[in-house]
Amino acid sequence: MLFGAEHVKRYRETGGAEGHDWQGTTVLILTTTGRRSGELRSTPLIYREVGATGGYAVVASNGGGDEPNWYLNLVENPEVEVQVKDDVFPAHARVATADEKPDLWKELVATWPQYDEYQAKATREIPVVVLDRNFADSTD
Repeated sequence: MLFGAEHVKRYRETGGAEGHDWQGTTVLILTTTGRRSGELRSTPLIYREVGATGGYAVVASNGGGDEPNWYLNLVENPEVEVQVKDDVFPAHARVATADEKPDLWKELVATWPQYDEYQAKATREIPVVVLDRNFADSTD
């Protein structure tokens, strides 16, 4: 079973042919900048597509534990890189608004039902993060 650094490696090597489809759901690779180290950090995360904007939603669950490092990194620096299959692009990460979150949460739980269990045992509200694709300004 792919997980962690090996998951990222195989996903990247195969353009997502290995690692995108994972345990009945789909995974993207999120690359953040380490808030202390300044180094790039890549994490495989379950996702759902958001609307028609080319954006994606992920959950900062950490299994119901403390905030995951990737989340703390993007709070510090929201400019990230996303890879979905062989599509690699810059994105801006933001926490879903109170209006957005209920519908996104429902979609994400449909993809990975354990999110409800993680929230039930968490001592914090688990955020949903929206990864909005950065489009180059075409008026140059």
